[in-house]
Amino acid sequence: MSPPATPRHVLPVLVLAQFAGTSLWFAVNAVMPDLQRELGWATSAVGTLTSALQFGFIAGTLVFALLAIADRFAPRRVFLVCALAGAACTVGAWWTVRDYTSLLLWRFATGFFLAGIYPVGMKIAAQWYSKGLGAALGLLIAALVVGSASAHALRALGDALPWPTLMLGVAALAAAGGVLLYAALGDPPGAVARVSQLQWRALGTVWTDPRVRSSVLGYFGHMWELYTMWVMVPLILATRLSGTGLSWAAFLVLGAGALGCAGGGWVAQRWGSARVAGAQLAMSGACCLATPLMLGAPDLAFYAWLVLWGITVSGDSPQFSTLTARNAPPQAVGSVLTLTNSIGFGISIASILLFVWLADSVPLGALLPWLAIGPALGLWALRPLLAEERAPR
Repeated sequence: MSPPATPRHVLPVLVLAQFAGTSLWFAVNAVMPDLQRELGWATSAVGTLTSALQFGFIAGTLVFALLAIADRFAPRRVFLVCALAGAACTVGAWWTVRDYTSLLLWRFATGFFLAGIYPVGMKIAAQWYSKGLGAALGLLIAALVVGSASAHALRALGDALPWPTLMLGVAALAAAGGVLLYAALGDPPGAVARVSQLQWRALGTVWTDPRVRSSVLGYFGHMWELYTMWVMVPLILATRLSGTGLSWAAFLVLGAGALGCAGGGWVAQRWGSARVAGAQLAMSGACCLATPLMLGAPDLAFYAWLVLWGITVSGDSPQFSTLTARNAPPQAVGSVLTLTNSIGFGISIASILLFVWLADSVPLGALLPWLAIGPALGLWALRPLLAEERAPR
C-alpha cells in the first residue's frame, strides 16, 4: 500500500518559512554600509560580524546535534522557538547597534538559533517527503540561496530603505515564518517516533556508515568552495564594476544558485541525487580552475562564467543533504544533518579566513583555482554513491 500523498500546501509553507527564517542570516550585512558611514566603522567590520554569526551557527548546530534536539522534540516546535528567538536577537541587535561588542554578541546568538531553523527545516522536509526529497530540498535550499543573495539587492536599495526599517522588517519576517510553519503544518503521517535519549551511535554513522560518509565528505568538499566563492564574488566583479551596478550583479550571480538548487532537484528525480551533485560539483570546480582565463575574457564570457559558477556552486547542496537524510538512521536524521552542518560551516570559516588573508598578497587569478581542491576531494568521496546509482537495477 503506497503512502498517502503529501498535501499540496506543505512544500510552499516549508519554502516560505525557510526563506523567512534564514533571512536573519544577513540582516546586519545588508545595512553595514549605512552603519559604517554613520558610525565610522572599518570595512573589516562586516567580516567580523559575519564570522561571529557563523561561529554562533557552528556552536548551535554542535549543541543541537549532541543533545539530539531535533529528534527529541517536535521539529516544528523547535523551528518556531528558534525563529522567535532569532527575531528577538535581531531586535536586540537593532536596539544596541551602536555598541559594537553588544552587536557581536547578538549576532553570535542569532547564529546559534539559526541552528534550529536551517537544518531543522530539512528534517521536516525529510519527514514529509519519503519520495521526491531531492526536489523538495532543492526548492527549500533555493529559498535560502535567494535569501542569502538578497543582502546585495538590499544594499543596492539602501538609499530608499533606512537601516532600522530593514533590521526590524527582517525580524518580523522571521517571526512570521516560524508561526506560519507551526500553524500550517501538523505532524506528517508515519513520522518516526521521537527519541528519549542521546543517539551517539547514530551520530557515529557520519564516519562508520559508508553511504553516509560518502555524502558527508562530498558535502565538506562543497563547503570548502561555497562560502569563500560568495565572499570573493564582489572582489571579482570589482575588476569591472562599482557601486550599485556591482551590488546588483553580485545579487544576480549568487541568486542564480537558486536555479541550480531547484533545477537540480527536478533532474535528480530522473538521474539520482549523487549524479546531480557530482555533475554540479565538477562544473563548479572547473569554474574555479578557469579563473585565470576568465578574468581577462570579454564581458559576455566573463559574466556567463560567473553565472554558471553561481548556479553550480550552490546547486549540489540540496542533493548532498538528500543523500545524507536518506542514508542516516531514521530516528536521528535531524541530529546527523545538524552535525554535518556544524562541521561543514567550520570548514567554510577556515576556507574564508585563509583565502581572504591570501587575497591581500596573491592575485585572484592565481588564488581562486585553489578552491577546486574542495570539489576534487568531494568527487573522490562521492564515488561509492555514484557507482551505486550507475549500477543496473
